[in-house]
Amino acid sequence: MCGIAGLIGFRGDLKENIGKMNHRMLHRGPDDEGIYISENGKVALGHRRLSIVDLSKKGAQPMMSHSGRKVIAYNGEIYNASVVKDKLIAEGKVTEFNGSSDTEILIESIDAYGMEETLKMCKGMFGIAVYDMDKNTVTFARDRVGEKPLYYGNVGGAFAFASDIGCLRVIEGFDNEINTEVLDIYFTEGYIPAPYTIYKGIYKLEAGCIMTVNVDDLSSETKSYFSMTETAVKGQSNLFKGSKEEAAEELERLLKESIKGQMVADVPLGAFLSAGIDSSTIVALMQSVAPGKVRTFTVGMEDKKFNEAEQAGEIARHLGTIHTEEYITEKDAKEVIPQLSFMFGEPFADSSQIPTYLVSKMTRKHVTVSLSGDGGDELFAGYRSYESVERVWGKVGKLPYFIRKPASVLMLNSPYSKSVAGMAKSMYMGAKGPGDVHRLEHEGDPIVKKIALKNGAKSLSYKYTEMDTNLLADPCHNAMLMDMLVYHPDDILVKVDRTAMAVSLETRVPMLDRDILEFAWSLPRNYLREGNVGKQVLRNVLYKYVPKEMVNRPKKGFSIPIDKWLLDDKIRQWAEALLDKNKIRQQGILDPDVVEKIWTDFTQRGIYRIQIWYILMFQQWYEKEYMI
Repeated sequence: MCGIAGLIGFRGDLKENIGKMNHRMLHRGPDDEGIYISENGKVALGHRRLSIVDLSKKGAQPMMSHSGRKVIAYNGEIYNASVVKDKLIAEGKVTEFNGSSDTEILIESIDAYGMEETLKMCKGMFGIAVYDMDKNTVTFARDRVGEKPLYYGNVGGAFAFASDIGCLRVIEGFDNEINTEVLDIYFTEGYIPAPYTIYKGIYKLEAGCIMTVNVDDLSSETKSYFSMTETAVKGQSNLFKGSKEEAAEELERLLKESIKGQMVADVPLGAFLSAGIDSSTIVALMQSVAPGKVRTFTVGMEDKKFNEAEQAGEIARHLGTIHTEEYITEKDAKEVIPQLSFMFGEPFADSSQIPTYLVSKMTRKHVTVSLSGDGGDELFAGYRSYESVERVWGKVGKLPYFIRKPASVLMLNSPYSKSVAGMAKSMYMGAKGPGDVHRLEHEGDPIVKKIALKNGAKSLSYKYTEMDTNLLADPCHNAMLMDMLVYHPDDILVKVDRTAMAVSLETRVPMLDRDILEFAWSLPRNYLREGNVGKQVLRNVLYKYVPKEMVNRPKKGFSIPIDKWLLDDKIRQWAEALLDKNKIRQQGILDPDVVEKIWTDFTQRGIYRIQIWYILMFQQWYEKEYMI
């Protein structure tokens, strides 16, 4: 895993500015760096390397194709690179490779077959930039789900791109303003979903997409090579025909195949282990296919309500892994807070970012690559919210929409909606479909849309608001699809990538393998959930390796008591300095009266809204990143 950066049509000092971009993402690749500048001076590519496969200089980037026609800067891993390599040799496209890196295999495949055909063959995670000298274009691509980031946009009249949005800020002439139109989304979700970013004119390339930029006029064209929506629709239209036992056997086979591919590395490798179903399944299958003992890592919390270290240790002992656990103190966690704005480069407020960083930091002391169990909740219906979507839609969906919609409007404008429960029921009544119910769970408090001053700015639509809420017949699968399109790539995967890369740790996610995605979407709803309990098919895989009683315990979640911390004197002083009413009024972005109400509701009335943390993360980013 690495970091890439580049400029097209930049009129300043290319080498100096690419050097600054590379330096800004040093943490993404501390082992080496490279710069390529085209002969015509129109294209510059930068790269920071975290050496994982082929540690020699033969894997260095940017890398030129054997033909001399193309140059690649690439961040990620291709897990089936050996398969692609065999195809290139068998078909006479390449007679000999200079090294053993997946980068060389990738650029040779792109040179031989083109970007789209290559990506359809590849299994992996990636953000790619390829300069084609013959076509005078630079083509970009991002992996199917969005594990690896890729930001791009107009900076001072040039086209700029990078793995880290902070790299764009260091370019000479960067003056992009805050995109206030995304703030309603941010204060609803706690993150900014693709394709948007916090800056005007800067975007995220969406997962599963290829974008080609013309070097001369900077025009661009974007197309999709993979669609999560189409995969879900196809899967639900062609349901798995086997029994539940056969489904578990097939999932076990696919997971083992994925894990074997993701355990390939020339550096030490391990896995995160909590006491949950997802990470326990990954570790159990890793241990079953590994030639030796797998290394596992857990962080424990002082607060027993959030501590799963004892249960994780018990699972590790049962599986026979080499287990490392480290207890983090409240002081450890609080010391992370000042680093968050640099780490993420734009406002991001999933508070589990703090323990995720700390487990990554501890893990990096021992290994360079760690597998994780992310994706299990979204692909196998693990979240309790999916059950609530079904329950709520089962009630309101019985009435026709033309009756429910005006009833919802009346309820919202009546005293009934003054309570939190009344407001929620009033909003659910107006839902167009089960997907709408899932979306409205995030928008229950009307004060959220009042935090940011509008100043003529409109609220943008995004996938949660744009998706056909009746696309899939099953309410549970509709909610799962919404999360795989937005929450998973723009919250979970962002959190894991940025916190791990902050300490130069590569993370890999076996459940996001292409074949597993396709299989998961083909499973009937009753293979996933029984009553309130989800991930049934995944549990049936795990139970072959770990006793039920060892993993069927209440999930504590990987979180921290932000509401408790904010009452601590030191943290409260930090928060109140950021929320100072005069300061917010001078900034002219947030409504000082609304922010004051949200804070005093908490400190004086005990009403905690998650938006307090969202506001604090925005304010810290504004002061530490935007105003510098």
